[in-house]
Amino acid sequence: MKAIILSAGQGTRLLPLTAEIPKCAISIHGKTVLEWQVDELLKSGVDDIVVVTGFATDKVEQLLTRRYQGQPVRTIFNPFFKVSDNLATCWIVRGEMTEDFILINGDTLFDTPVLRALLGSKPQPITVTIDKKSAYDEDDMKVQLAGDRLTRIGKDIPLDRVDAESIGMLFFRGTGVALFQKTIEQVLRTPEGLKRWYLSVINELAQTTTVGTCCIEGSPWAELDFPADLKKVEEVVKGIAERG
Repeated sequence: MKAIILSAGQGTRLLPLTAEIPKCAISIHGKTVLEWQVDELLKSGVDDIVVVTGFATDKVEQLLTRRYQGQPVRTIFNPFFKVSDNLATCWIVRGEMTEDFILINGDTLFDTPVLRALLGSKPQPITVTIDKKSAYDEDDMKVQLAGDRLTRIGKDIPLDRVDAESIGMLFFRGTGVALFQKTIEQVLRTPEGLKRWYLSVINELAQTTTVGTCCIEGSPWAELDFPADLKKVEEVVKGIAERG
């Protein structure tokens, strides 16, 4: 099984922590964000991990070489990280999309049960991992559902129509692999392509094909965007460490 981690961005909303390192290299409870991600993937049997780098790529590459030399972890550099959103990061790594794969945001922290739930979910061409909570805010990547099928995803969904939020982890299987790769190619040819984010493509695909969901409500995960997120991230990774 292959996993692609999108870690090209700097994470400017976390300045000054990210003045010289990207947020994937921020150390939390003894390991960097990226190490927590890679370790959980390896524990779950993922045997090919591709990390897309950008800002301070040399530091990320050195970190991975030092920690994972001889293990199935490698990097691909996105030279356009300063002028594009994360759809272009997906375009850089499109050549890796030749088999079933997991796509993970570089700021999503998760425990092994989250990944195992996704891997064991109902087979769909595209599966978005979601969580449900009592209230959502403007920055959440919100989701609308019809049963367990995703009908819309985006930050602009009215709060009274939100059913869940995306945690930043997707599973592409079978026909979904080539479909996503093809759509990335098409969108990057448009004038606005560099400013598009990949979940906007998933939103469009949901109008014409089945996009499934995997709900991990109750399982520990966190997203690191703002300094205020550090407390929850710390709690999640401490829990992972305690469970070994």
